Order: sequence, then C-alpha cells, then structure tokens
Amino acid sequence: MIDRRILSYVWRAKNRRKVLELLSKRDMVSAEIEKATEMYKAHISRTLKELKSKNLIVCVNPEDRTYKFYKATISGKKVLEEIERRRLLRK
Repeated sequence: MIDRRILSYVWRAKNRRKVLELLSKRDMVSAEIEKATEMYKAHISRTLKELKSKNLIVCVNPEDRTYKFYKATISGKKVLEEIERRRLLRK
C-alpha cells in the first residue's frame, strides 16, 4: 500500500511528477533532465534532493562527482502508477 502522504507529496508538485516520470523510464543525469523539462538547474537539484529524501529515486553512482545518474525506485514507480490510476478514475 502506498503512503498517502507520499502520494500527495508527488501529486501536488508538477516538477516532482515530471522528474519522477522521466526517471521511471530510464536513468538520467541532471543535465538531461534540465534539457527534457526546461527547468532551471537549481529547481532540478532541489527536486532530486526532495525525491531522494522520500526514497522515490536513487543515485546510481554516488561516488562520481560530475555525472551522477539517477533512477526511480520501485516505490517511485508505484507512486506514479497510483497517480495515473487516479487520473484515469477522474475522467
């Protein structure tokens, strides 16, 4: 079962949803996320930090200082699936 607080946390922020959706499809570095979303670098950094703190994404290579790859965790993917399911129910 998905924690409703986490679900709400992702659902209410467009940037969190966007980044999590991208990372659920493939591993990416922040520069790729910046290009795909047209978000500012500071917003991406903050969003990545927020999603990591909730265990929705993980850094694949934390030892690398320049090109850190991020990917969605199983929990992150489940949250996205639940958001999509609820979106479809609203229609």
